[in-house]
Amino acid sequence: MPECRLCHHEAENFITVNDVHYLNCPQCGLRFMAVDHLPDIASEKAHYDHHQNDSDDQGYRDFLARLLTPLTKKLPHDAQVLDFGSGPSVDGKDTCLARMMRDFGYQVSCYDPIYCDDVSSLTRVYDAVTATEVIEHFHYPRRMFDRLYNVLKPGGILAVMTLLQTDDDAFADWHYRRDPTHVAFYREESFHWLSQHYDYSLTRPHQNVAFFQKAVLS
Repeated sequence: MPECRLCHHEAENFITVNDVHYLNCPQCGLRFMAVDHLPDIASEKAHYDHHQNDSDDQGYRDFLARLLTPLTKKLPHDAQVLDFGSGPSVDGKDTCLARMMRDFGYQVSCYDPIYCDDVSSLTRVYDAVTATEVIEHFHYPRRMFDRLYNVLKPGGILAVMTLLQTDDDAFADWHYRRDPTHVAFYREESFHWLSQHYDYSLTRPHQNVAFFQKAVLS
């Protein structure tokens, strides 16, 4: 059997939907798409190009505020923040989340493997890294979480937003699964595995938001 691409435990067969095969991990709880079915980067970009992330859309700003508002209570006023998986900007302007964070006075860098592939941003360390609606796109989650851990300062916060998977019986018809670029689905036990593996402290300011705080060196 293949191994889990998050915790590397042996994975189990889960379900096949429209000829796409998914596995599950009995250790960390991840449900994930089999390697043979992962979308290529061209297909992903074609799908992402249809996303509407207008920074003037109040509904979208309210959505992002579920993560940003509690995060601002934990960061210094001049925090350095990386918006990881930032997505496309509109007319070359800041993405919505980057703009909102700059309004708080934060120094913001953006990284996106398709739209803002500035690898220099991954050579620095940050007070916080945001990943809003991003981790469900990770083809190889362990590699990506290792990378995010490495760009956090001691005491820094990895702030993620994703919709948790809770009902196996509803998985086939779940709207989150129907997005062809969503390939990894996390459960509460997945978040607890992450916190234990990386020695993060875990807080949950919203049902779809998790803050993983890196340990401070003694």
